[in-house]
Amino acid sequence: MSQSLQIGRIPALGVGPLVDGGAFPAKSVVDEEFTVTATVFREGHDAVNASVALTDPSGDVTLVPMTCVNRGLDAWECVISAPTPGKWSLRVEGWSDPYETWRHDAIIKIEAGVDVELMLAEGALVLDRWAEDAAVTDAERATLTAGAAQLRDADKSVADRLAGGTQEPVAVVHAAHPLREFVSGTPDYPWLVERELALTGAWYEIFPRSEGAHLDEDGHWVSGTLRTAARRLDAIAAMGFDVVYLTPIHPIGEVNRKGPNNTLNAGPLDPGSPYAIGSKDGGHDAIHPDLGTFDDFDAFVAHARDLGLEVAMDLALQCAPDHPWVTEHPEWFTTRADGTIAYAENPPKKYQDIYPLNFDNDPEGIYRAVREVVQVWIDHGVTLFRVDNPHTKPLDFWQWLIADVAKDHPEIIWLAEAFTRPAMMHTLGKVGFQQSYTYFTWRNEPSTMREYCESLATESAHYMRPSFWPTTHDILTPYMQFAGPTGWTMRAAIAATLSPTYGIYTGYELIEDVPRPGAEEQIDNEKYQYKDRHWADYELGGPKEGQSLAQFLGLLNKIRHEHPALHWLRNLRFHHVDDETMLAYSKKRGDDVILVVAAFDPHATRESTVRLDMGALGLRAGDRFKALDLLSGTEYDWGSENFVRLGPATAPVHIFQVKV
Repeated sequence: MSQSLQIGRIPALGVGPLVDGGAFPAKSVVDEEFTVTATVFREGHDAVNASVALTDPSGDVTLVPMTCVNRGLDAWECVISAPTPGKWSLRVEGWSDPYETWRHDAIIKIEAGVDVELMLAEGALVLDRWAEDAAVTDAERATLTAGAAQLRDADKSVADRLAGGTQEPVAVVHAAHPLREFVSGTPDYPWLVERELALTGAWYEIFPRSEGAHLDEDGHWVSGTLRTAARRLDAIAAMGFDVVYLTPIHPIGEVNRKGPNNTLNAGPLDPGSPYAIGSKDGGHDAIHPDLGTFDDFDAFVAHARDLGLEVAMDLALQCAPDHPWVTEHPEWFTTRADGTIAYAENPPKKYQDIYPLNFDNDPEGIYRAVREVVQVWIDHGVTLFRVDNPHTKPLDFWQWLIADVAKDHPEIIWLAEAFTRPAMMHTLGKVGFQQSYTYFTWRNEPSTMREYCESLATESAHYMRPSFWPTTHDILTPYMQFAGPTGWTMRAAIAATLSPTYGIYTGYELIEDVPRPGAEEQIDNEKYQYKDRHWADYELGGPKEGQSLAQFLGLLNKIRHEHPALHWLRNLRFHHVDDETMLAYSKKRGDDVILVVAAFDPHATRESTVRLDMGALGLRAGDRFKALDLLSGTEYDWGSENFVRLGPATAPVHIFQVKV
């Protein structure tokens, strides 16, 4: 029989946010504010109060007062944050407030002339007891002692005596160190505080072999290397990105190697998919010989760091048929009835060049091997891992791996490529992944985007942080195939402002929107072949100068860096637009307020009225403000209702700074 919850003397119930009742930690990053809520009440009419007790990683406890926001429902809340990362905990404490009980009753009775001397005497006794509390400072104790003496001073008027117990200095002591009796705490609930990049960052994805790839004089492809890829870092940093993410750089299998556009007839010079990991040259802990050596990788990481970039690596736990693990540990894979090893499938997609690991056959061995692989890359400066298809591996494995790595490397961040069902996506966040890909890529209507983002910013924000990607190397949605420059500009802008973390797959600047027939992915996909984008052609003075979105992406990231309101998720608020093809939303953090209005129709210029929730902007209903468009530099005089015109003929999006 399960044991029921023991109600405290002052019940505190319904604490939030909790993850599955406290089974998993709620998450935030350093200095990120969020609201703790609870229901706190007691019997009778005596005053009740509540606090949140925060325990930091060293065991020190800080009390944060809660405010009753609905007396009828006994609803309490407060905003908390943590100044340092680590494993924190929180609990809500309900407590009897004898001072507030006395103050309330004394004011009413004395004004009515009822029990005047008795109420003054009882007030003095409350202050006496309060002054003995170890929590109060010497100065506060002097204030309370003086107040008690004034309550007892019969030479003063009743009003002056009452003031001795109710005046401002006593109220200040009550706010700082109240007299708390019958303190009843909830259990300590886990709270994980992580570094800011776990919530906020701009990622840029590259295939290292394409950076510097070119055709030789015989028309044969020459692979790019880690050294040539490092030359691309300056441009990535100049656009203001925080993370450079590398698709797998390991040896690629030769058996069942895929050719261009996922064909089965690879030629002798076709490079194959980097996700078909492993060959005679090594496995997940090795570097493809064409890319260079570990010295080259270390130089890449060092140059990235010099530019303010962190390096993320793809962790794809699958093997090519000629991966060393296939020979050394055939039990790590699934053997079919005909004796062959099962390759990966995601019907109708087939991946004949990939063998999935079977974690049920030898979990201890696989766990140990993967942990060793991860450590190799951490030792060489990788601080983030983008995990390929984590939803196809056991959840208990991820929970163990992420926790084990965090013991010595709590700075490591894990991004789940989990385009999967909600339960799996959410649970990956609960067991340790700091970030997750989301359904943003397929939300192409304002109404569905709003509904989805409201859920992300409220229901799941305390355990799953979204990473918004308009495209990936696997995904080119029909919207992106036909949206053109207007749509690509808009999607980048809303990805960068709706979510604190967003990502761009290289080539986005060039609007690579041609699909492979019958598939929602690009033609001549970089997964299966080299791609020389001729970046120099788009630079100043090049033949294609001005035909790239690089400058726009740089402006987006500059706006993100300069406006802390965009660094948070839970502060997202939506506003009404009369035209259902437009979306308006804002984020506020202190005095920094950003307001975005975007048109989802990439083919027609639309006109409409935006009706603002002025309170969400920190303004009153009749206020006027300056709306400075950070993209164009144009300033508008706005109020609660405003005209907008967006689309190909003007611009598809406004990003306003609200200036009072």
